Amino acid sequence: MKKVLLISANRMKKPYPVYPLGLDYVAGALHPRYQTKILDMNHCPSLRLLGDRVREYEPDYIGFSIRNIDNTDLMNPRGFLSDYQEMIGVVRSHSKAPLILGGSGYTVFPIEFFRALGADYGIAGEGERLSLLLDALEQKEDAASMPGVITPETLSVRYLPWKGELKRVFDPDAEYAKFYISYGGMMNLQTKRGCPFRCSYCTYPHIEGGKMRLLDPWEVADQALRLQEAGARYIFVTDSAFNASFEHSLQVARAFKNRGVLIPWGGFFAPTAPPEGYFRELAEAGLTHVEFGTESLCDTMLSNLRKPFAAADVFEAHRQAQAAGLHIAHYFLLGGPGENRETLRETLEGIDRLNRAVFFFFCGIRIYPHTVLYETAVREGQIQASQNLLAPVFYRSPYLSGPEIIRTVEAHAAGRINWLIGAGEGKATRILPRLYERGHTGPLWEYLIA
Repeated sequence: MKKVLLISANRMKKPYPVYPLGLDYVAGALHPRYQTKILDMNHCPSLRLLGDRVREYEPDYIGFSIRNIDNTDLMNPRGFLSDYQEMIGVVRSHSKAPLILGGSGYTVFPIEFFRALGADYGIAGEGERLSLLLDALEQKEDAASMPGVITPETLSVRYLPWKGELKRVFDPDAEYAKFYISYGGMMNLQTKRGCPFRCSYCTYPHIEGGKMRLLDPWEVADQALRLQEAGARYIFVTDSAFNASFEHSLQVARAFKNRGVLIPWGGFFAPTAPPEGYFRELAEAGLTHVEFGTESLCDTMLSNLRKPFAAADVFEAHRQAQAAGLHIAHYFLLGGPGENRETLRETLEGIDRLNRAVFFFFCGIRIYPHTVLYETAVREGQIQASQNLLAPVFYRSPYLSGPEIIRTVEAHAAGRINWLIGAGEGKATRILPRLYERGHTGPLWEYLIA
């Protein structure tokens, strides 16, 4: 039996560590003839231990999953390429197995990462395609012609959404799973793939496709129940927007309730105006936290960012979520095309009308290829079409600089603890670990609500 080692390269633990859900699905796609093991760098504290684990397992194939490209911080940008180069150097020194790159971050820069890390193969797009690549390698077939597969000769990438079964394999006895359950107790799941929205800066449609593929609500609920039985105390839904389909999300909530899922849960939501009673029914099924991808409260900016809602929808979604007794957070992306002092003022004054919430501010928008924002930046001469954007590059509004945006937000916040600039890493990293150590669970940003 051939052995496959899947490595989750993510080591970000701030504000909290994220379970490597994608690798559960990759493992689920592999034929039983492969013995599969997941190694999570969030649970592997040193490179020495990484080398020991690789040597002891003696894999025939190694998958290396890249989730995070950089820290998306305008004022203190840091790319993670050097970290991955260091990890792969250790892996290569302990194994001669073919190295295959993949993951959501990798999919955004597949050829750039491939060349920088010196891998044998790469998979751009959904990682389940690893099963087809391994079969081709086992049968000595040409893998270079497969959609999404990268080889040293690849100059361009052909993307194709995964059309096979989406099957998650969760091992509650795995040491890395126990780590997440013991530290905060927060686990995650998906209810669908693909995003129908066309936000100008977002890579989700590129990574997962623009058409929603809805998972069976009862299977999703069964997954939630398995997480609960394993000791999870909170579930985060990782969909780009859980409410992209109101009907499907309601079906999931009803299945949760029917199956006996008792632990609280939350997720990302688009602040579109919901049907009356929508959030109330979700709350009755256990929803406790709503994280809105609001980005702006100026209709001009929302249009420029190609958001599927207007400011009035945000206020209505907030009202209904608040009436349902939910904890609410709003995320803002400031400094996009057309941002100026007036549009920023309109957003900040609008936020003052949103009570009982936490606000996360990203002052500057990271430019990624395959997005409308990328095309705008090229057209405006901010970047070149041939430019390597693997190192963090941010869009710059011609009318308002990043530092001025930060100063304006800080002045308006006037020290309010529930206004977190740059994702609030400073405040969050001081507060959250102490709360987890005291036995609290979940995102915990609700403790900052003023």
